Amino acid sequence: MSGALQAVYRNLRSFSVPTPTVEYLVVAGGGGAGGVSGDASGGGGAGGYRTATGFSVTSGSPITVTVGGGGPGGAGGAANNGTSGTNSVFSSITSTGGGYGGGGATGGTVTNNGASGGSGGGSSNSPATGGAGNTPATSPSQGSNGGSTYGGGGGASGGGGATAFNGANNGGAGTASSISGSAVNYAGGGCSGGSQGNTFGGGNGETGPGSSNNTAGTANTGGGGGGAWTGGTRAGGGGGSGVVIIRYADTYPLATSTTGSPTVTTTGGYRIYRWTSSGSITF
Repeated sequence: MSGALQAVYRNLRSFSVPTPTVEYLVVAGGGGAGGVSGDASGGGGAGGYRTATGFSVTSGSPITVTVGGGGPGGAGGAANNGTSGTNSVFSSITSTGGGYGGGGATGGTVTNNGASGGSGGGSSNSPATGGAGNTPATSPSQGSNGGSTYGGGGGASGGGGATAFNGANNGGAGTASSISGSAVNYAGGGCSGGSQGNTFGGGNGETGPGSSNNTAGTANTGGGGGGAWTGGTRAGGGGGSGVVIIRYADTYPLATSTTGSPTVTTTGGYRIYRWTSSGSITF
């Protein structure tokens, strides 16, 4: 090989494609609400919510993406607890699944606490307590506590409502993000069950039209499931699935490869990748 060709070869070997720093949103699956037999149940907690900018990636190394599933609601016919949601992951960033809501039984004869999680699930009747949100001192807060005494599930920006009976308790407020290019509310807690549930939003942590009875958390936003109300053997609403979204400046090239069929868009000066099922990305 001539000296000129050797120089070209060395230059090619030393060349590396620049990698961006990325902004991420990682939302876990929401928790399912409790089921009932003649009483009201607690709402499901929202999936953990984590977002930040300036996350470094390495060229040529696949990055794991896991999208957490929502937890099923508790079965009707007894004081069956819901099921907690599952974690979502982007590289080293993990958001914790939402805690389940406690199931209720006739006349408050059974008390079930809400489970801890990214946001905690709401409890059934007193003296049961809502689950704790994931707020460890060593990492950013992911959510809020669930409410006690027929409590709503916690949300990313607020705790679940508590103590009102026959009127339901709101789920904790979610948090809006525009990382996808438009504002979307993520990680709202589910309402508890109540006879006036039509005045409360179920499964999205917002007041407004909707029923708390059996309402599922919003898919791909990590919403908690809405609680169930007396008058039969209703199951609790299931939690909504999570989502993983990243974006970076469009002055950088597209990723080398992806799996999991993310939606890829370029808008507003960003390349945006949105996963609703698990996969990976390589820069």
